[in-house]
Amino acid sequence: MTVMAEPVYRSRGSSLALRYALRELRSGLRGFYVFIACIALGVMAIAGVGSVAASLSEGLTREGRTLLGGDAAFSLIQREAKPEEVAFLRTRGEVSVAAALRVMARTGDGRLALVELKAVDSNYPMLGELTLAPKMPVADLLAERDGAFGAGVDSTLLARLDLKLGDRVTIGNAPYQIRSVVEAEPDKLAGNVGLGPRFLVSETSLRATGLLQPGSLVRWIYRVRLPDNAADDRAATRLVDDARATHPQAGWEVRSRGNASPQLERTISRFTQFLTLVGLAALLVGGVGVANAVKSHIDRRRDVIASFKALGATGRDVFTIYLTQVIVLAGIGSIIGLVAGAALPFVIVGLFGKLLPLPVIPALHPDELALSFIYGLLTALAFGLWPLGRVHDVPVAALFREEVAREWHRPRWSYLALMAVVIALLIGVAIGLAYDKRVAAVFVVSSIVVFAVLRAVAAGLMALARRLPRSRITMLRLAIANIYRPGALTPSVVMSLGLGLAVLVTITQIDGNLRRQFLAALPDRAPSFFFIDIPTTEADRFSEFLKKTAPESTVEDVPMLRGRIVAARGVKADELGASQDSEWVLQSDRGLTYTGEIPKGSKIVEGEWWGNDYSGPPLVSMEKKIADGLKLKIGDEIVVNVLGRDIPAKIANLRNIDWQGLGINFVLVFSPNAFKGAPLTHVATLTEAHPDAAGDARIIKQVADAFPMVTSVRVREALETIGAVVTNLVLAIRGASAVTLISAILVLGGALAAGHRHRVYDAVILKTLGATRVRLLGAYALEYLMIGFATAVFGVIAGSVAAWLIVTRIMTLSFIWQAGSAAGVVAAALIVTVGLGLAGTLLALNQKPASVLRNL
Repeated sequence: MTVMAEPVYRSRGSSLALRYALRELRSGLRGFYVFIACIALGVMAIAGVGSVAASLSEGLTREGRTLLGGDAAFSLIQREAKPEEVAFLRTRGEVSVAAALRVMARTGDGRLALVELKAVDSNYPMLGELTLAPKMPVADLLAERDGAFGAGVDSTLLARLDLKLGDRVTIGNAPYQIRSVVEAEPDKLAGNVGLGPRFLVSETSLRATGLLQPGSLVRWIYRVRLPDNAADDRAATRLVDDARATHPQAGWEVRSRGNASPQLERTISRFTQFLTLVGLAALLVGGVGVANAVKSHIDRRRDVIASFKALGATGRDVFTIYLTQVIVLAGIGSIIGLVAGAALPFVIVGLFGKLLPLPVIPALHPDELALSFIYGLLTALAFGLWPLGRVHDVPVAALFREEVAREWHRPRWSYLALMAVVIALLIGVAIGLAYDKRVAAVFVVSSIVVFAVLRAVAAGLMALARRLPRSRITMLRLAIANIYRPGALTPSVVMSLGLGLAVLVTITQIDGNLRRQFLAALPDRAPSFFFIDIPTTEADRFSEFLKKTAPESTVEDVPMLRGRIVAARGVKADELGASQDSEWVLQSDRGLTYTGEIPKGSKIVEGEWWGNDYSGPPLVSMEKKIADGLKLKIGDEIVVNVLGRDIPAKIANLRNIDWQGLGINFVLVFSPNAFKGAPLTHVATLTEAHPDAAGDARIIKQVADAFPMVTSVRVREALETIGAVVTNLVLAIRGASAVTLISAILVLGGALAAGHRHRVYDAVILKTLGATRVRLLGAYALEYLMIGFATAVFGVIAGSVAAWLIVTRIMTLSFIWQAGSAAGVVAAALIVTVGLGLAGTLLALNQKPASVLRNL
């Protein structure tokens, strides 16, 4: 019979394997719900993140022209464009001019607020619509009438200063009447994060304020709208290239319609990668559930497998049948995840479309969905091949005998090779398609290390339990024996729970440190105020004024210009190949200063300082990490464009900077003669000995009265503004990480469910021998408690180390271990482990011994 069955079986090939695989699934998916749920959750996270990011990127691309306010934008800091530069731009299309700066707005009774002022000309907006409440033409909004210029403001300014429409405020020397609330600006996303509410005025009125002094920190933006019949990406690129070739030393920071907000796009790409890695972490955690489910399924089907082999099926045939089942189930889970992930952009726009500040255009993105499907399938295979491969060499007799005698054996080398290929493909996809391949590689290596360490923790825990002295307490003795007995749940519980806890601890530690950094107390040595746009001629008088106003405070004052690195080592800035950590220095204007003394908060680590009496060619000191990221060393030459002039300087020394002190620090510090004769302003800090809200308000008012051109920035308010952005990011990270935690709980529940049959067998034997329900519950509770505690300790250590690396190395912030959140994680782990474990144990204890013993 066997001789005839084998050729019949083989003659049908893979089609017969598929038929048997599907036939076995007709009885339902019992035992595979965790499998499907884990794959679906991970795929949903990756597909959802990818779909939302792709929809947002498509929105930014499609609306790039509107977001930029033109086809190209040329911005300058501290100077207006020269007449010949403006004339060149006007030959190419319609031009709109805007200026942006931070200023102090003052009410008639002396109340003050920092605002983000934007002054526009009569062509604004060339594209898109400025949304006002009440609606009115922009010309009417900004016109001079009844002795005051018109202004549109953010509603938060009205609340902050207790104002209403029609009230007047003063900026510099110019009075303004608030005529409308600015609800939406078409070009808002192209700007930077503001520290104050919007204050929209006319360019003409800005010139009447008296704020446009030489060296004032004003950003001038010249937007060009090409003729509609020539407005495309290629035409915009030609305009940018021609502008740079015609005016090579203009020092323009240029954006085109294709990169209206490059910083936003970079942020979206990085955040998308992070969330994708979180989704991949959820898949990896779920992979443990896949392995448990496949192993449990094979245990339950041992009689069917024996029948297949008795009828002539080879080990490879059996492997093919159950591999087909795994692929089918992985496909079901992946499709569920794909549907949910693909729907996410539509759900977000449907629920929050009017509230979103970003142009999300919902659509189906087949490439993102296909990638998510591949992730789901590869993960299922990577974790399912080991238990599947072990089926090949198990004889029929051993399968029937496995109830009481279990033999460990590894799969054949061919199956191990196949598993290695699948894992290599999974790693290749994760790293090859990542925005930052270094971060993705670190994630992959970390995941491998964590898996290996978790296996070691489980093995160590079992070895320790095996070597513990035999306790006289029955419950404790039974609990310890359960930890290391054959078929123990220890490896599955440690693996599933450990991964979830490590992720949870990492997120909570990062969250706690970010909140401490931005929302808690400031460093003791941090300044209370920054003062900007101090005229050079008034710098000494301003410092003396501050010392008299706050005699116990510390005042620091330095000159400041703005400039852009345009070249280094003879190579253009965009061709330097900067590292991810240092590329931000090349992306926009940077603050510059000059001095004969080593700046406070800086330490020379390479080279020598030039001294107060230096009078030779311009030298520059750089922050060491930035220099390393740009591959620069002492003696290299960098070229900085300042106020339309290219200034070369040699690197004389490298510094380490204490950024967390929040003092005045600069990446680039030049020798005193580098900017001789250049118009500039000063920036100052005031560090109070005993800061308080009333004292801060008094200082702001007195400075505004005596120096109306100076802008005061209260450090705590600025940090709270940044902290609000960080808090929103942390909330998004928490939401994404919840997927990983849900997967961990599902896997833990699945692992406990997979051992349910053995728990029933153990409970029946022990009850037959006289064990009581209370003793069994106590023994199982102690077992879960010990496993959960050991795993929680690992999760806390691993998560804390990961958080420390991220906070200190990537975010470059200080790290303080959050003991409270770590203790909360440990408590939650114990509750979940013991709770889920005892829930399954109660079901096992309810089994009648007679019915179980008859079926042994």
